[in-house]
Amino acid sequence: MDRRDRELAVFEAGIKLGALYHQWVGTPVSRSTAASLETAIEQSVLLQPYVDDISVHLDRSLMSPNPFGYSELAGMMFEVEITTLVNGIACKARLRPEGDYPMMKVVSVHEAPCDPLN
Repeated sequence: MDRRDRELAVFEAGIKLGALYHQWVGTPVSRSTAASLETAIEQSVLLQPYVDDISVHLDRSLMSPNPFGYSELAGMMFEVEITTLVNGIACKARLRPEGDYPMMKVVSVHEAPCDPLN
């Protein structure tokens, strides 16, 4: 496993999670719009270099409507898993609440299985 590819895969996963967090926190959201917001976040992150896969889930139980009928997206609402891929090295990372804080963590770094059809 090339050390530079490993470091870049980890860096890209971290940078994507950090950007996602800071870009979307504060976005107006409601339980009825959460699914479309999850999809929008996934689709926008998938456009970025090195992103192989992402799943976004927003904890609807934390969405309490304000007087205007919506909540603001908060860090504690995120459950995100992302996989970056750099020259055959995959990094899986996540963002989710741990205790009272939304934590970002590298879950694994490994050589990605080869697709025999490609």
